[in-house]
Amino acid sequence: MPSSTLPPPCAERIHGYITACQAIVDLRRYFGINLPPGALPFTGSRFEHLAGGGDLPEVADRITAEDLVAVQTLSVTVPVPVALDMLEGPLGERLSGLLQAIPKDIDMADATAAVLAEGSPAARAWQLLEDQPDVGWVIAGKLLARKRPRLLPVYDKVVRCALGRPRPSFWLALHAALRADDRALHRQLLALRQVAGVPEKVSALRVCDVVVWMRHRAEGHACPR
Repeated sequence: MPSSTLPPPCAERIHGYITACQAIVDLRRYFGINLPPGALPFTGSRFEHLAGGGDLPEVADRITAEDLVAVQTLSVTVPVPVALDMLEGPLGERLSGLLQAIPKDIDMADATAAVLAEGSPAARAWQLLEDQPDVGWVIAGKLLARKRPRLLPVYDKVVRCALGRPRPSFWLALHAALRADDRALHRQLLALRQVAGVPEKVSALRVCDVVVWMRHRAEGHACPR
């Protein structure tokens, strides 16, 4: 999992983004809520909704063709040889075994740190994906976020630029931030989702990701999605 330093604390930075007046506007713009005529939502608004989601019980423990299309809505593409291996080869079997061991239907704020720590099935799945030719950490994270949207976050170059590269990992730093003060940040994200009118299918983690990404990108940090 990507790592390094994060000043100021993760929770403080995220709180600054999600409490800004622009946060509701950005969420509605991204997900296509109350858009003016002719305006279109961001393609990433389909990431969690495409084909009902990657966490549906019948597909939650395997990579599907719909998952591969879903990550394309976030402007990344899984290399074809790796995609085929995921769908039909031993890579898919290994990932399926790891996915079966990653909790379902649980928010990051309610999980234990052990679920996200080095050596956990989630971390091993991330490492397996990251090690594939021309995949890397961004695509690895987006694939896992598609399979466990409530537990594992989207983390790309824009979000890393905004929130940094914490030690020992972004997952654990975000987990600590969400659980601090009786899960205050998690509850704020859910409240923001409700006020903006974003569907409940969109996790607290994605609300966080979208708000941070939209604002940091607008501030001139236009890294590729």
